[in-house]
Amino acid sequence: MRVLWNTARLLPVYVFLYLPLAVLITFSFNSSKYSTAWKGFTWQWYTKLAANSQLVEAALNSLTIATLAASIASGLGVLLAVALFRYRFKGRDMMQASLFVVMMSPDIVMGVSLLLLFVAVGMSPGFWPLLTAHVTFCIPFVTATVYSRLKGFDPHLIEAAEDLGAGEFRTFRHVILPMIMPAVLAGWLLSFTLSMDDVIISFFVTGPDFEILPLRIFAMVKMGVKPDVNALSAIMVGITVCCVFVSHLLMRKRK
Repeated sequence: MRVLWNTARLLPVYVFLYLPLAVLITFSFNSSKYSTAWKGFTWQWYTKLAANSQLVEAALNSLTIATLAASIASGLGVLLAVALFRYRFKGRDMMQASLFVVMMSPDIVMGVSLLLLFVAVGMSPGFWPLLTAHVTFCIPFVTATVYSRLKGFDPHLIEAAEDLGAGEFRTFRHVILPMIMPAVLAGWLLSFTLSMDDVIISFFVTGPDFEILPLRIFAMVKMGVKPDVNALSAIMVGITVCCVFVSHLLMRKRK
């Protein structure tokens, strides 16, 4: 009885959160060209996606940027998290606070500020500014994820490794990294998802010669929401759900 009562209380919340996604996925199988009228079930919009060269190219560009940005941000974020955890230095608290400032800053502010920076240093909008921007906003999320894992780390293990003669690199390689690896992978998946979904910051820093999937979808929606856009969005929702599920498993594994 108590389980049913708890389920009844949570049901409105889940309906509010996931009903729009359920409607989008349902209409991605709609045989009608108009998204507001259901005319029957079909797979045709998913099969047509593979024949759309512009969408395929934009999707490959997005996967390239997301993979590189997540990998670079994970490397830099891990080093920053370990430095914040192990060492006490001047400006440490300010550095921690600055990470949250970047995380909480509105995307439009980040986009405009990065655009001004790239113009000031002479970088033309395109691949490299886009990759740099994605690495910038992904690093704080990786650092926060890894640092939260390190806070539950027993510092005596590091002291024991140093007493046995291990240097900084060997201690990091054989003691710290294995313990934080689930958090590193979770941070990588989180960064990959953030990079794949970003629209506003990418809009400011990318150029006409390098188009990514979120901006392509945004341009298509301006002409009206069509079933092929619903199908593409449903695929992105599926990828995001998989990333979140794997990230949750990795974080839960070592608790």
